[in-house]
This record gives sequence, structure tokens and C-alpha cells, in this order.
Amino acid sequence: MIQPVHVVGGGLAGSEAAWQLAEAGVPVVLHEMRPVRGTDAHQTDRMAELVCSNSFRSDDVEYNAVGLLHEEMRRCGSLILRSGDGAKLPAGGALAVDRDIFAGAVTEALESHPLITIERGEIAGLPPADWDSVILATGPLTSPALAEAIRDLTDESSLSFFDAIAPIVYKESIDFSRAWYQSRYDKVGPGGTGKDYINCPFEKDEYIAFIQALLDGEKTEFKEWEKDTPYFEGCLPIEVMASRGVDTLRFGPMKPVGLTDPNTGRRPYAVLQLRQDNALGTLYNLVGFQTKLKYAEQTRVFRMIPGLQNAEFARLGGLHRNTFLNSPKLLDGGLRLKAMPRLRFAGQVTGVEGYVESAAIGLLAGRFAAAERLGREIAPPPPTTALGALLGHITGGADAETFQPMNVNFGLFPEPEQDPDPKKRIKGRERKKLYTGRALADLDGWLGGTRLAAE
Repeated sequence: MIQPVHVVGGGLAGSEAAWQLAEAGVPVVLHEMRPVRGTDAHQTDRMAELVCSNSFRSDDVEYNAVGLLHEEMRRCGSLILRSGDGAKLPAGGALAVDRDIFAGAVTEALESHPLITIERGEIAGLPPADWDSVILATGPLTSPALAEAIRDLTDESSLSFFDAIAPIVYKESIDFSRAWYQSRYDKVGPGGTGKDYINCPFEKDEYIAFIQALLDGEKTEFKEWEKDTPYFEGCLPIEVMASRGVDTLRFGPMKPVGLTDPNTGRRPYAVLQLRQDNALGTLYNLVGFQTKLKYAEQTRVFRMIPGLQNAEFARLGGLHRNTFLNSPKLLDGGLRLKAMPRLRFAGQVTGVEGYVESAAIGLLAGRFAAAERLGREIAPPPPTTALGALLGHITGGADAETFQPMNVNFGLFPEPEQDPDPKKRIKGRERKKLYTGRALADLDGWLGGTRLAAE
């Protein structure tokens, strides 16, 4: 009889790890502490609940590293990507999903799988010693007791930062005498039309006043032990960006390039974009507008945005604390904790950033644990693949002294072979195709070898 593998955490990484194990024929006990113990960011007890955004970012397989990661995970039988594709919303070239449909699909698949048992309750401290194979996928909201146990075991202080959550407005409260539909450069992506975002334009004086209001607005106060916690650059609060200079937002999430205001026939000075947040199209989130403003201030300041002067908010922004390991120092190539190899880690706690990346590490942890339980050897995915590049980065490719969370990007991949003559080297978009074409070919070879090993 095959003994179960225990997976702690029912987020994207834990859900994916449990699925990969069960699909390989290994029994799984999936432990999720919600609703017995809640978190500062989650609102439901469903598996794989999305809390920061509803976007899995670009779905461009040929020219984008995260789009490539999507495709690799699909080819690996990913539950997260299957559920994401089934809950797809129009979002230009991105894969955005209806949060409720997505989490519901993941939860139903896990609950109905004959080899998966879901147990609700917190694992306070290290898992019991008789659990000989454990995947810890507790994410950025690892419970204090477990985080403290990990710190004691590794003699490492976990690095921490805050992720900020963007507000959501009801579409019916948006003023379309100022706002309009348009994707940047009219780009048409999967399920999209080229008009997948609602745009709110700023004149220069409106923008300057808005920036000042962000700076003056009353912010959430941090506890004493939180004050030195750094932010991750990919999820900065809007007011932190504003503090870096009056034009920072205008060249960041509020950049107006590729957009034309139909009311004026010209490009605005700055633009806020809103992205559809549910399948019904009744909710839209403020893209890039994570915030630590207090609730009353959010309502006041965000109603200064042209088109949102009468906005009604379905959810206001907020903050949650994030924790991750110094993985290059603490984990081996199979995602095992060097100090206690029965423990594997997966997801954002390993120092990857983003929903897809977190699920990808869950996928690998599940496959590694399944092979180990079944007495089979499995090589890591080639470093030329998105999965392999991401794994390699967090398990040794990054400098342990300066390790920070990382999204998948082509900078993590080995350079593709090219003509030694600089004049003949392929650059730009076509160079990205060299990465993606090689990656998918190498992934298929790896999957073929994995299948043979499993027979």
C-alpha cells in the first residue's frame, strides 16, 4: 500500500502539487487551515483563491516567458491552467479569470479525486515526525507557528515584505462620458476583442492633483515589527510609487501609450486602466492600484479619477504580509529542505513571485514527491524550459546573499545558440522565439522520458 504524501496549504501551489501527486497514483492528504483559521487576505475557504489580481498575465506562448510557462504547465497536465482556461475572461493578450469560477473548479476537482483527502485545520509547527514526505505550500501567509518552526529549524530569518491588494469597482458606477473601452494598441488576445480594458483619462492638472492626494492621504500604520519590511517591486502600493516622483506613475501603471481618448482624439496625459474581474462583467479592478491607504481615504482619493467620481467599490484595497525562504541556501534541486529532507517546499514561500510561478513550483514539487514515493528517478526539467529555468534560479542560480522574489523571465534561461557573427545574431521578438521554440521541444523530450520512466 502506498503511503500518502501530506501537502500543507490549499493555495495554487498546494492544489497543483496535490493534483500532480494524485494523477501519478499517489494518495494525498491536503491540509488547509481555512476556515478554521483565516488569513488577512482570503475571503473564502475555497482552494486556490486569488487575492491580489485575477490575471495570470500574458498568454503569449511565442514571445513571453510567462506565456511559455502557461503552455509548459498545460502540457504537464496542470489543474491550475486547466481551471484558468475554463474561467477565462477577455483581457487583451493576458489570461485573466473569473475568481469564483476558477476557485470553484479547482476545489471541485480536488474534492472529487479518489486519491485526495482534504483535512481542514492548522498545522501548528513542524509536521509530525511520522509524516515522511511533506510538501509545505503555505504561501505568503504562512501561519506564525509554522513560520517560527521553520526559522528555528533553518537558523535563518525569513525575508518578509508586503503585497498590496487593488480595489474593485462596480462597472455600473463608472462614468462612460469620460471613460472608454480599449486595449493598449488595440491588441487582441485570447478571448479578447481589442477593447478589453476600461480607460480613465487624466489631463495634466487632474493628474497632479491626484498624485498630491495620494501623497497626503492617510495610510495604514505598520506595527513596530513590520516597519522595516521591504516591498516587492512588482507589487508596490500606488502611493509608494507616487512618492518616488510626480511622473513615476505616468511612466508606470498609468502610462497612456497605445491609447487614444475618443472624446479628444488624442493621447491623454495619464490613464488608469480597469480590467474585468468576473465573468458577468459587473466588476472591474484598478490595474496596478495596490494600496495601503485607509478605507475612507481610498474612497475619497480614487473618486478623483475621471470616470470614477461616482464609483461604488465592491472591495477596497489592503495589505498582507509575505514570507519567503532563502531558497538557494536552504533547498536542494528537488525542493527539499537540506536540514530536513522529508520536507519539500512549493509556491511563493520558495521565493518565486506570481500566481503562475507559484503553481509551477507546486507542479514540480508534486512530481518530485510522486517519483520519490514510487521509487522512480526523475530528472529536473531542462534549464532551457521555463519550468527548469525557474527551478534552477531558486535552487542555486540566484545569489543567496542577495536573493529576492523573481517572476519568470528570459534572463533566467541559458542563451540560445546563435551565429558567432554579431551582425547575423537574431534580436528582438525573433530572439524570444528562439527561447520558446527550444523550450517546448526540450520540455516534450523531458515529458517523454518521464512517461517512459513511469511505465
